[in-house]
Amino acid sequence: LTLRDTPKCETCFRFIVLITDPSLMRVFSGIQPTGVPHLGNYLGALESWVSLQNEYSSVLYSIVDLHSITQPQDPQLLRESILDMAASLLACGIDPARSILFQQSVVSEHAELCWILGCLTSMPRLRHLPQWKMKSKQKNEGSVGLYTYPVLQAADILLYKATHVPVGEDQVQHLELAQDLARIFNNKYGELFPEPRALLSSTRKVKSLRDPSCKMSKSDPQKFATIFLTDTPEDIVFKIRRAVTDFTSEVTFDPEGRPGVSNLVSLHAAVSGLTVEDVLIQARGLDTGKYKSLVSEAVVQRLQPIRLEIQRLRADRGHLLSVLAEGGAKARSLAAPVMTEVRKRVGFS
Repeated sequence: LTLRDTPKCETCFRFIVLITDPSLMRVFSGIQPTGVPHLGNYLGALESWVSLQNEYSSVLYSIVDLHSITQPQDPQLLRESILDMAASLLACGIDPARSILFQQSVVSEHAELCWILGCLTSMPRLRHLPQWKMKSKQKNEGSVGLYTYPVLQAADILLYKATHVPVGEDQVQHLELAQDLARIFNNKYGELFPEPRALLSSTRKVKSLRDPSCKMSKSDPQKFATIFLTDTPEDIVFKIRRAVTDFTSEVTFDPEGRPGVSNLVSLHAAVSGLTVEDVLIQARGLDTGKYKSLVSEAVVQRLQPIRLEIQRLRADRGHLLSVLAEGGAKARSLAAPVMTEVRKRVGFS
């Protein structure tokens, strides 16, 4: 704040100091336990999650199993997927000493606040959210859970009075719903929830290796399109060797004209920490076939320690359960007083 910007009102000044002091901010984000994360998840979100632990004093990361059942789930597979996701997050660098890692469903306040916020949300507001329109078309007619899961997302965030949420560009409208619901609740029942702000990732989206017009996805039917964190070096080399490029042998960066080669350049830059310009210098004189070997080497070097740590953690089921239990207790200790105040204001107690 400059002196000119400093408000005359002491109360307003305290409020602005509150929301601009990193020690008083809180980050929340969640990830569904729908299989081991892929390289796009890691570069687009998880890598940022790790760094946020150093920037904010209060950080919560939730394995959002309530969200996952908007699609049919086998119960036993879901139990294993929750532990697999916990192992993956820990292997990527999520540290329970610096953040709270927990399973969403063990904190019942998520569902309770979702119901209350759902009663403040109109159907047209949800109907126009892009993911509902996309997913309901795929399924002809989506479930009520799929329709209302943005309200649960808002509850996830507001329950902890999160001030910042790391999101991709495709999730901004869902965060705007959380902001709207914070305002609606505050206007109706008095100030309680801060309006969460987006932390947009600067990492380029990783595209499918087989169709660079689409982003990398766990559900891609083409099995060579996606690199998973548990892929062996041989898997990675094979998938990148099969990556779609074009008939020009020179390595250039032209996302519109040469999306396949440009995807490999972006991927190489992201895993190596280099700029696109530096990567192109490394690739000078190489044809795309030889360049794929260079990209493979960089990806293997980045992911091999993570893959081995996931293997180690998967073998220690007791440790994973202990981490989630401890994180759940910490999350409940934050959620319970907020819900007590919500119930009071709504008139339940």
